[in-house]
Amino acid sequence: MTQSDEQYMDSLFAEDEVLERVMEGTRKAEMPEISIAPGYGRLLTILVKTSRAQRILEIGALSGYSGICLARGLDDEGKLVSLELKPEFAEVAKQHVTEAGHGHQVEYRIGDAMESLKQLEAEGQRFDFFFIDADKGNYLNYLEYALRLANPGALIVGDNTLLRGRTTDPTRSGPAVQAVRQFNERIAQDPRLMSTMLPAYDGLAIAMVK
Repeated sequence: MTQSDEQYMDSLFAEDEVLERVMEGTRKAEMPEISIAPGYGRLLTILVKTSRAQRILEIGALSGYSGICLARGLDDEGKLVSLELKPEFAEVAKQHVTEAGHGHQVEYRIGDAMESLKQLEAEGQRFDFFFIDADKGNYLNYLEYALRLANPGALIVGDNTLLRGRTTDPTRSGPAVQAVRQFNERIAQDPRLMSTMLPAYDGLAIAMVK
């Protein structure tokens, strides 16, 4: 059977036992298996490491897969704040991140992400790196908050920019599709950002705050 480009490239890498356990834990908890793709997980680690980010904000924890990838790029003093709507998801994520050796670096805030973002702004918190992978309808709102909470030079990364082909399908116009299209356009055109987009897996947007 012919492999896809992504399958071929993923096959070159040794199995990541830590992340495989996360995926198994996700299945056991009967959670959605919608974590970031392995190749983009590796990219997150590289981006955090090369940008020397010290403070990361993750919007959407799910089961901790992306949190581990982000935390792997931090030095010992770095911190990840992760926003998650569902307490049961945050508990699974915390367990996985702790088992991976990064529990001391991660703070979970549970509840509606927009409310958590308002609170972070009220606290005067600032971040060097943002990863957006939550409800698609709020993607544009999350981007605007990231810009308000960003230190100069911060990176903003958004997953699922293709929505499994729905973003580029002119016959699709549901709320999530429209929201992600608006997010993509803003990432590409906002004068406050330097940006690019990667079309592999389910699409990834990467931007730097000027």
